[in-house]
Amino acid sequence: MNLNYIALAVPFFAIFMLLEYYISVRKNKKLHHFNESVANLNVGIAERIADLLTTGTFFFIFSWLNANFSIFSIESTATTWVLLFLATDLLWYWYHRFGHTVNLFWASHIVHHQSDDFNYTAAARITVFQAVARGLFWCVLPIIGFNAQMITVLLLIHGTYPFFTHTQLVGKLGWLEYIIVTPSHHRVHHSSNPEYLDKNYGDMLIIWDKIFGTFIEETTEPKFGLTKSLGSYSFLWQHFHYVLELAVAFRMAKTAKQKFKVIFGGPNDIDARIRLLLERKFSKKTVEADVKYSKKLTNSIIAKTAVTMIVLFLTILFAEFITAFNIFLITVFIILSVIATGAMLDQKKWIFHLDFLRLVIISFLSFSFFPNPFLHFIIALFGAVGVLFYQTIHSKYQDFLFSA
Repeated sequence: MNLNYIALAVPFFAIFMLLEYYISVRKNKKLHHFNESVANLNVGIAERIADLLTTGTFFFIFSWLNANFSIFSIESTATTWVLLFLATDLLWYWYHRFGHTVNLFWASHIVHHQSDDFNYTAAARITVFQAVARGLFWCVLPIIGFNAQMITVLLLIHGTYPFFTHTQLVGKLGWLEYIIVTPSHHRVHHSSNPEYLDKNYGDMLIIWDKIFGTFIEETTEPKFGLTKSLGSYSFLWQHFHYVLELAVAFRMAKTAKQKFKVIFGGPNDIDARIRLLLERKFSKKTVEADVKYSKKLTNSIIAKTAVTMIVLFLTILFAEFITAFNIFLITVFIILSVIATGAMLDQKKWIFHLDFLRLVIISFLSFSFFPNPFLHFIIALFGAVGVLFYQTIHSKYQDFLFSA
């Protein structure tokens, strides 16, 4: 069987998240908030399922660029692997720096910095838009002459190492602080302290920050997250609020120069009042990090997140044996799931409609995977009952989740 063993990344990272949580509890350190952790996982889950498309697409693009536009033909040797490592890390530095200083790229990267927690769950906050932007930067590599196989291996390393720098449980690492990006360096990068803003962009090597003047040592305790917290755990709002802010700013700009600055200027060029305007327009309710959820709601969110992660793992693992249409349906199911859990964290009452759609998708997938007439009859029967008593079930569902 041609299993996709990249799926093992899902339980691999999940184990380290649970281990970090266990150690933090044992040490009486409050490093995790329930709503932050779930919101972080939601972003990572969506990116992982999207990777089924983006990874293969970029492998094809890298291969095509290398075959048609490469300047050199670089063979796989110890020396070229070292050169490729340095090249990928340097490109990452500039991709990451542009991601903070150019609005077009910050619109995708901002999601990674929204969490007010800093732990392994925050490392999961990588959007598919961010992955695409990163891939575009790395298109330079096949043009230089590195082949797609070599680049893909380095991409896997660059996707794994940064995960372990997102923690507060590891202090400074002695002489390694002068060479590699450590948790201490990355804590600085994720903080909203004025003196720490726009510092320590490196991914694996800290030398680029020292060369280009963006390095700063961790000397005071960082405060994590954006300079102004979103106060919402909505999957959609977290992904698109800054895009909307740019759209409003672009529309308000009077001249071509001002419009250009909206897209290619920095975040400081965008009027902060635009977000307040949009928040009022969309009636966003601020949610505190320590909000108390009912036990029923908490258990429902945990169960839904666990099921979504299992579906994600199995889909990636058996991707070659699933039709393209079914992968599309599963992707829609997963996206609806993370939207629903984000809405549950914000205690929105319209989540039943999303869950009903999820059940419809499960029914279609059941027809496809288990073509049993009796099963079809049972699903059709339950579907008919659901449609006939939709409003009653909706009311009972709300009472179940949101009653004390």
